[in-house]
Amino acid sequence: MSKAKLTIIPPGKPLTGRAVVPGSKSITNRALLLAGLAKGTSRLTGALKSDDTKYMAEALRAMGVQIDEPDETTFVVTGSGKLLPPKAPLFLGNAGTATRFLTAAVASVEGTVVVDGDEHMRKRPIGPLVAALKSLGLDAEAPTGCPPVTVRGNGHFASGRVEIDAGLSSQYVSALLMAAPLANPGANAPVTIALAGTDIGARGYVDLTLAAMEAFGAKVEQLDAATWRVEPTGYTATDFVIEPDASAATYLWAAEVLSGGNIDLGVANEAFTQPDAKAYETIAKFPHLPAEIDGSQMQDAIPTIAVLAAFNETPVRFVGIANLRVKECDRIRALSTGLNNISEGLAVEEGDDLIVHSDPELAGQTLPADIDTFADHRIAMSFALAGLKINGITILDPDCVGKTFPAYWRTLAGLGVAYKDEA
Repeated sequence: MSKAKLTIIPPGKPLTGRAVVPGSKSITNRALLLAGLAKGTSRLTGALKSDDTKYMAEALRAMGVQIDEPDETTFVVTGSGKLLPPKAPLFLGNAGTATRFLTAAVASVEGTVVVDGDEHMRKRPIGPLVAALKSLGLDAEAPTGCPPVTVRGNGHFASGRVEIDAGLSSQYVSALLMAAPLANPGANAPVTIALAGTDIGARGYVDLTLAAMEAFGAKVEQLDAATWRVEPTGYTATDFVIEPDASAATYLWAAEVLSGGNIDLGVANEAFTQPDAKAYETIAKFPHLPAEIDGSQMQDAIPTIAVLAAFNETPVRFVGIANLRVKECDRIRALSTGLNNISEGLAVEEGDDLIVHSDPELAGQTLPADIDTFADHRIAMSFALAGLKINGITILDPDCVGKTFPAYWRTLAGLGVAYKDEA
């Protein structure tokens, strides 16, 4: 039964033990898409099974891709090298990666595809990606600038040069890169993708995209820091191992330093290739976090660090986080709202910066606070950290963690955290 709220009982002791981090959502959804676009059978191991990856898998199935799930961390994907037009609109919930990646990929379909999501996804911008597709001569429209997006394809992606404004999200760049090998090989012309301006959210995720593409046989040449040339090779099936999720690991790294514990994730911190792994070095400095933290290249880790900062010795200003306003919710507002619900004045928004007025004396107090998660998994998981030190922290809609870390509450419980829940 789903729970409407969950109150965390501070453990009052260091959290110790082994915790299993799920597979990377970012890499799983890239690998699923590329395997679905490839000709042949690919085996994806170490994969994340969550709401976001379920939406990607179901969308691919709707377009003729066979996907089997022999165990909890494996997808076996068989594709023909061509996506077929689905019989109905693709519904992707609030899965940003799936929505943006598929918006570009379905331009290779011969027919009409509608890419849609839930009420939250319908507020998340996709206009820059649609504009880029249209500039290539592809037929795409999103009247509101957000999903739903309607794409009418002729069986191939388009060759040529395209510029993309990636200031809001690096996912726009990744979407174009992954679709580019689907251009008509008969035209013998590459796709050149260039940034419009120099801003790009979380460039490290583009590196993840390129590594996955090359594993599935794509040929990409980086011409300079803002330009890539992709050959129309299509994709070849392969077996692919997905590393654990660095964004999920941040909650456990923070729980370890906050409780003075010792949590074994079974993977070395330096083994992660995802951008959010950079957060480890910052988290390890607690309770002496830097006075200013730039979140531009580790965006999904910022909610974790912001809640941790509430217990820091000195205030922390978070900068470079404007993109957090267009995530699953406005995360800057959600963080300031939740922190101030715990203690008035704990957080202040200054433009797109967030200032946390740290107070180590919060630990051990009873400060009843209902935390509105805004249906955002990262808000729920981050504010759980406050409940490790403060009595009375209640997480509303705790099941929203199923988006990327379905076992989160069980994982904390395995380390010694107890709850009081209400259905």
